[in-house]
Amino acid sequence: MEKINIQFTLFSAFYSPLISVMSGGVLKEEGLTPNWSVSAPGSSAIDALKDGSAHVVQSALSQGFGALARGETMTISHFAQINEMDGFFLTAREPDPDFSWKKLEGAEVVLFGGGQPLVMFKYACHKAGIDFDKIKAINVGGAAAMDKAYREGQGQYVQQQGPFPQQLEADKSGHIVAQVGKEIGPCGFSSLAATKDWLQSDMARAFMRAYRKTRVYMNETPAAEIARAEKSYFPDIDEAALANCIATYQSLGCWTPHVEITESAYEATMDIFAYNGLLEERYPYEQICSLPPV
Repeated sequence: MEKINIQFTLFSAFYSPLISVMSGGVLKEEGLTPNWSVSAPGSSAIDALKDGSAHVVQSALSQGFGALARGETMTISHFAQINEMDGFFLTAREPDPDFSWKKLEGAEVVLFGGGQPLVMFKYACHKAGIDFDKIKAINVGGAAAMDKAYREGQGQYVQQQGPFPQQLEADKSGHIVAQVGKEIGPCGFSSLAATKDWLQSDMARAFMRAYRKTRVYMNETPAAEIARAEKSYFPDIDEAALANCIATYQSLGCWTPHVEITESAYEATMDIFAYNGLLEERYPYEQICSLPPV
C-alpha cells in the first residue's frame, strides 16, 4: 500500500466527499493508505503542497486569485470540486419559522472575520437585499472559538458550517434559520488542489478513481450510513446530528455527482469576489483550474 497525504484547510462535514474517500475505504481499493491532517492556524494547506508534505489538499479557487494577483507562477492546479454551494448556516437562539435576512440588520451576529466565509456572506446579504454594514459583527476567531462564544451567550445569530449548527440544535442551544448557499446559488466554493507535476502521476489517477466513486456514494447512500462511517472523524458530534447535517447537504445539492470544476461555477466565484472588490482582474479558467486526471 502506498501512503497518500491529504490536508484540509478547514475541517467540517461540509467537506465530506474528501472525508468519505477515506472513511468509505475506496482509497484502499486503489492501493492507497490515507494520512490526513488540518493546516495549522495562520498557514495554508497550499504550503503543504509546496513543501511536499501533502499530495492533495482541500482549498478554494480564490487561492488562485490571490496567487496570480501577487504575480506568482501557478505550480498548483485546482482539479476537482468538493462543493458547488456555500455550506454555512445561520443559527438563532429561538425558533423562527418566519425568519428573513432583514432581521440581521441591527442584530449581533458571530461571524468569520475574513477570508472566503466572510466574502460569501457579504454577497449573500447583497442577494438578500440587506445592508451588511448594519449588522453588528462579532469576530472571535475560528470555528471552535465562534461555537464557544455563541454557547457562552455572545450574539443573537452565528454563522457556521455543519455539523456545528446541527449539534447546537441537538443540545437545544440554537435553531437553524437559514442556509447561506440558498441565497448565493451555485458557485465554485471549495476545491481539490495539487501540484501540476503530481497530477501526472499514477497516484493522482488512482486517487481520482476513488474520488469519482465517492461522489456517487455521497449522493446515493443514506445520510445515516455515511455518518456512521465518518463518526470517528467527529468525536464531539452526536451521530444523529452528523447524519442530519449530511442529509441537509445532500438536499442542498452542493455535492453534485460530477467532479469537474465547471466554468460556470468558476465564473460565479469570480463574480462574488469582484462584488467584494477583491478581484484585480478576471483570470482565464485554465490559469487556475484543470480537468481531473483520467
